[in-house]
Amino acid sequence: MNLPNKLTVARMILIIPFVICMLPGAGGNLRFPALAIFIVASLTDMLDGYLARKNNLVTNFGKFMDPLADKLLVSAAMICLVSLHRLPAWVVIIIISREFAISGFRLIASDNGIVIAAGWWGKCKTVVQMFMIMFLIADFGGVFGVVEQVLIWAALILTIISMIDYILKNKQVLSMQS
Repeated sequence: MNLPNKLTVARMILIIPFVICMLPGAGGNLRFPALAIFIVASLTDMLDGYLARKNNLVTNFGKFMDPLADKLLVSAAMICLVSLHRLPAWVVIIIISREFAISGFRLIASDNGIVIAAGWWGKCKTVVQMFMIMFLIADFGGVFGVVEQVLIWAALILTIISMIDYILKNKQVLSMQS
């Protein structure tokens, strides 16, 4: 397993201590350690992609698992934020529903020998979602409440746009039968 793929796996493993730090029932509401873990995990996303492209280490494993690791990290964080009353459940339902739909879409494509890498809108969506989560975890209050709301709406809008873009660019997958 190459270094970018190891970073992807590490990102998935970091979800466990992140959740433990986030939830009072799991160990305590340790928001700043949780924030640090989330930032490190988010940085592995940038680093693994950079290293894979720079060193020509792009693999089918990475194309499939990197977006899955992002979805797991972001979904875990948003579910924790719902339980802490920092993020509305309906927003999380829409975002996670998109993630399941696109994962299913990727699975159909994969069954037909097609590996679909993440597109620009999807990457942008992920970055905005990660910043939204960081701000919501930090919970600075005051004017940052406005920033949090802008990030929530931006993440929601980009989630919808990226799903539409993804389906339109890969609509041939919908006509495939396994």
